[in-house]
Amino acid sequence: MNTAHSLDLLQAAGLPSVFHLSINGKLVDADRSFDVLNPANNKVIAQAPQASAQQLEEAIQAAAQAFKSWSALSWQTRSDYILRYADALEARQDELITLLTLEQGKPKHSQAKSEVEAAIYWVREVAKREIPVQVIEDTAEHVVEVHHTPLGVVGAITPWNFPVLLGLWKVAPCLITGNTMVMKPSPYTPLTSLFFGEIAQSVLPPGVLSVLSGGNELGQIITEHPAIAKISFTGSTATGKKVMASGASNLKRITLELGGNDAAVVLADADWPSIVKPLFWAAFGNSGQWCIAVKRLYVHSSIHAAFTAAFVEYAKTVKVGDGMDQSTDLGPIQNRMQYEKLIDLFEDTRKQGYNVPLGGVIDQSLAGNFVPITVVDNPPENSRIVQEEPFGPILPVIAFDDVEDVIARVNASPYGLAGSVWGGDRAAAIAVAKRMETGTVWVNEIHIHGIDIPFGGHKLSGMGVENGQEGLAGFTNTKSYMFKK
Repeated sequence: MNTAHSLDLLQAAGLPSVFHLSINGKLVDADRSFDVLNPANNKVIAQAPQASAQQLEEAIQAAAQAFKSWSALSWQTRSDYILRYADALEARQDELITLLTLEQGKPKHSQAKSEVEAAIYWVREVAKREIPVQVIEDTAEHVVEVHHTPLGVVGAITPWNFPVLLGLWKVAPCLITGNTMVMKPSPYTPLTSLFFGEIAQSVLPPGVLSVLSGGNELGQIITEHPAIAKISFTGSTATGKKVMASGASNLKRITLELGGNDAAVVLADADWPSIVKPLFWAAFGNSGQWCIAVKRLYVHSSIHAAFTAAFVEYAKTVKVGDGMDQSTDLGPIQNRMQYEKLIDLFEDTRKQGYNVPLGGVIDQSLAGNFVPITVVDNPPENSRIVQEEPFGPILPVIAFDDVEDVIARVNASPYGLAGSVWGGDRAAAIAVAKRMETGTVWVNEIHIHGIDIPFGGHKLSGMGVENGQEGLAGFTNTKSYMFKK
């Protein structure tokens, strides 16, 4: 193993070359470790500690103990702690941005920067939110109030595509509602989570937030453990089903944000030249490694040819490369497993003889996990590229004639995470949007999120929501009080 080059990168950025577990307010080593690779060259960046089952047990017990005092604090006091955490994260955001690019691959100057900045903003703003007591009845004889009380210890399992943002999306609402958390990041991208876990130990009371890296066996323990009251999981639908099954042992509360096969529908009267660029980035941002990426682009047949030609021409201006390079627009696929899945999907597209006006061939001689921007023109509805979630930079652009038909095709998917509709007649576009079976739908815009906007999927795309009052309430039990005066 040769880590010299990567360690030089870490040291040049002022980053630690050794990473630790955070357990009960302390930074802890592990007996074993595993390599973390830079997907731009598949060289080792650093070694992450591989937590043992005993260390995980210590973290869970510490979280259970810390819950007693943390949940007893006032909402304002918890808010003050979390705001200080946001400040501490902001003070080290440049290091976090660099580390995110090195382990995840996304361009440092654009997508990594925006992810870290958005995550810190989320922590700070969630700390200002509160679930009010709801007074149902208040008469001369009787009072009924609805309160939301914390659950206990929350187990968070986070993905490799947005490890900072989706990790801190879970931390802030969990802690502000009075819970404590034990987090296990993806073994592909553990370093950023270990880093923000280390920062937390300097600000938060011991045991309130512990971060432990390791393999899938840790996730199994977390989902089955009787002291874990809730699981917040972001990842694949297949793994989400396993999480739900193993969490049934003690009826854990579960939030699952899972996969999607999101469709965008461009109606005949859309101002299509103006939406080529936003739809490109909606599909190919983060190299398509995005649960809410546009993965099926339906364009009315009257404008399909012109739109597709313009889309391809714009795509040719976008550079795929090493995220540390200032000129890079899109980085590599994060891990080899996903890269090999894309090789198989690209091979199927080639074998089927579909029209591929851009890309289509992966150069496997490259050291990094680089996949070219690929557009597939009008493949059949039953093709793999339309029916499956590729999670990479490949997009089918499909012609349609009838609005009723395209709505049926959009809704035929077992997934229902998000979707969008684009058209000149706003009312007509909204009418289509209202019939899409998805948790989120945008009209003439896309990928707008907000602290107060609930986000979650329908069907196989998940259960429960994150963000908004509903997302906060998902970290609580509902408790009704009735008082006779």
